[in-house]
Amino acid sequence: QLVESGGGLVQPGGSLTLSCVSSGFAFRNYDMAWYRQLPGKGRKFVAALTTTGGMPNYEDSVRGRFTISRDNAKSTLYLQMNNLKPDDTGVYYCHPLDTSYWGQGTQVTVSS
Repeated sequence: QLVESGGGLVQPGGSLTLSCVSSGFAFRNYDMAWYRQLPGKGRKFVAALTTTGGMPNYEDSVRGRFTISRDNAKSTLYLQMNNLKPDDTGVYYCHPLDTSYWGQGTQVTVSS
């Protein structure tokens, strides 16, 4: 099970931190990623991280603004989002790579 939280309504330039708590599988053994589904569009890659927290990888539009991290002891994945823009509005999902597991997502709305 994957449970995302931390979304909400924020003004442009604001910040949010998303969390994804996992259970039922060996979180520490999986590379993890965040994806987002923008309004009217398909689910797209945002950021990914290896099992040990190294080699973070970001989609071009979020690089320098978002930071992905994980706490294997807590089986939790995080996404720190700074300088948010209206184009960041969407539903954010965490995803263990190479699996079919998805959470229910958390809504992020960036609007003045």
